[in-house]
Amino acid sequence: MRTLISTAFISLDGVVEAPGGESGYRNAGWTFKDVEFVPEAYEIKGREQQESAAMLLGRVSYQAFSPVWPDMAEFAEYKVMPKYVVSSTLGDGDLVSNWGETTILRSLDDVAALKETDGGPIIVHGSATLNRGLSDAGLIDRYHLLVFPLLLGAGKRLFSDTDKDAQKLRLVESEAYSNGVQKNVFDVVR
Repeated sequence: MRTLISTAFISLDGVVEAPGGESGYRNAGWTFKDVEFVPEAYEIKGREQQESAAMLLGRVSYQAFSPVWPDMAEFAEYKVMPKYVVSSTLGDGDLVSNWGETTILRSLDDVAALKETDGGPIIVHGSATLNRGLSDAGLIDRYHLLVFPLLLGAGKRLFSDTDKDAQKLRLVESEAYSNGVQKNVFDVVR
């Protein structure tokens, strides 16, 4: 079974919306506007590209990343990696042609089936709505979180507010940086 890893820039109060400056959110760009850049805090981002074998995105994140990431040198390994987009509305004609092999999945059942295939880890970037659904369905195996020392209030959250049984996590890696950012890697305990 493949490991499904959710990776996120997240505020202390759980917000993951528009960390890079996407329009439409009042605090857009919060990862670089309000916190000093410390390169070592982002080491995990390079490691994710090296260790992942595929990328999974929701429709909104795919439509935000696909026009930009294919031409960015810092995301070169993702360009050639197979990508999967969970969407009930996108068609093959909506996919970009310069970002490698991309497959549309129509449901969380399709994601569960993908996890059963051979291959290495699958990384989920952005995709707040998809992440909440994956978590509620018990499909996420690991979280890579860069926690920023900010309280943003309103905004899309990484974690679901569904009334459910507690989910235990095991901290397997952590580090605090001089700018207050913390790296926390958790395995989901089953």
